Amino acid sequence: MSEADIGLIGLAVMGQNLVLNINDHDYTVAVFNRTTSKVDSFMADRAQGTNIIGTHSIEELVATLKKPRRVMLMVKAGSVVDGFIEQLLPHLDRGDIIIDGGNSLYSDTNRRTSSLAEQGILYIGTGISGGEEGARKGPSIMPGGNPEAWPHVKDIFQAIAAKVDGQPCCDWVGEGGAGHFVKMVHNGIEYGDMQLICEAYDFMRRGLGMNEDGMQEVFGGWNKGVLDSYLIEITSHILGFKDEDGRPLTEKILDTAGQKGTGKWTGVTALDLGIPLTLISEAVFSRCLSAMKPERVKAAAKLQGPVSNFAGDPNELVNDLHDALYAAKIISYAQGYMLLREAGKEYGWNLQYGSIALMWRGGCIIRSAFLANIKEAFDTNPKLENLLLDDFFRSAINSAQAGWRRIAVQAIKLGIPTPAITSGLAYYDGYRSERLPANLLQAQRDYFGAHTYERLDKPRGEFFHTDWIGSGGNVSSTTYTV
Repeated sequence: MSEADIGLIGLAVMGQNLVLNINDHDYTVAVFNRTTSKVDSFMADRAQGTNIIGTHSIEELVATLKKPRRVMLMVKAGSVVDGFIEQLLPHLDRGDIIIDGGNSLYSDTNRRTSSLAEQGILYIGTGISGGEEGARKGPSIMPGGNPEAWPHVKDIFQAIAAKVDGQPCCDWVGEGGAGHFVKMVHNGIEYGDMQLICEAYDFMRRGLGMNEDGMQEVFGGWNKGVLDSYLIEITSHILGFKDEDGRPLTEKILDTAGQKGTGKWTGVTALDLGIPLTLISEAVFSRCLSAMKPERVKAAAKLQGPVSNFAGDPNELVNDLHDALYAAKIISYAQGYMLLREAGKEYGWNLQYGSIALMWRGGCIIRSAFLANIKEAFDTNPKLENLLLDDFFRSAINSAQAGWRRIAVQAIKLGIPTPAITSGLAYYDGYRSERLPANLLQAQRDYFGAHTYERLDKPRGEFFHTDWIGSGGNVSSTTYTV
């Protein structure tokens, strides 16, 4: 008998919590897992007493579903997704819907949406953010893919999503891989936010000699102002957490960071589209550097840094650090939205930037009060080229930049690496510069490779080559822009 509203494959923690969330909102879910013993364990434990239906095969799962059938995959990105799609297809009819809720690469979602549409299957690639807690209590959901599928999943998705001011943190993003692209950029911004917080922590710890209790108090205070966010909040909690011996647990955690690839994808995509995603890229590289622990230990014994110590008022620098973190955070989001804008042009997506900010205001890892200002910026000017050109953010940067610069200078003096804070500042100074030294760079390119250049005293689009050494001739290389 067909009685389930939706099926879900993949009972890891995120999958289980989403199932329970859907059940809480009065939808019947059928579940399947490749290791079927997980189905039995789930049904006997967390799903006991619910309306959730456990199944032990793809065929059995599909047989329980109402038409049009809706099947959600919560499995590892890549070939595993393709494998389950192939297993599902023989059991589905035209108009049925497959949903990929994992962290898939957007180009894979483009491909799957197109190929499945040719077979009459509607495909959705949806980003889901919020971790275990968000999946259980209300995540941010970013669906894209075949727009014909959206009316069939809208009610379920918006019911289980986080709510802010009564509005669900879920709306249709766009066709093809748009949903997974927005989730990828979300994760890139998440990398940036986390790195900025870690740099502030490191500056307080090494530069100012503060202990975990002092830093916990600082982050707790920051969470009551413009930096109010999930990541600042949990950082305060983490710094206050004590191990069994009463010492801060953070002191005992190995300083090598992991990553699952979405930050790297964001950086690579930015390079492909020609967007200067400098801060987020530095955050990715910082994780890579942290993973070189054995080399860093050797280097620490041989390489010397500055010997100066900070001798001023630490409270003043904590205030400056607040401003540096806030200003650099603005840069991170500005760069992320630049990437979204360029992707919209490249792939023909009509992305609603204010709605994306609304989707990120609750449930997700980067949720913060700050996102309301982004939504207001795009509500005021839907064609806004850069967040830095919005009145609110321009004023915020102007107010914060003196402290931002002092922290950058002091960090360099103390030999404390702050790659995200300083790269954000370098981007800001570059973006606000009417003239950059790329004129010399173009001359160099023309000198050694005859790559040509444009002139200030000629119309754009006219290219020139100079015989710099008197014997190079007038032949130039093909002109192109990456």
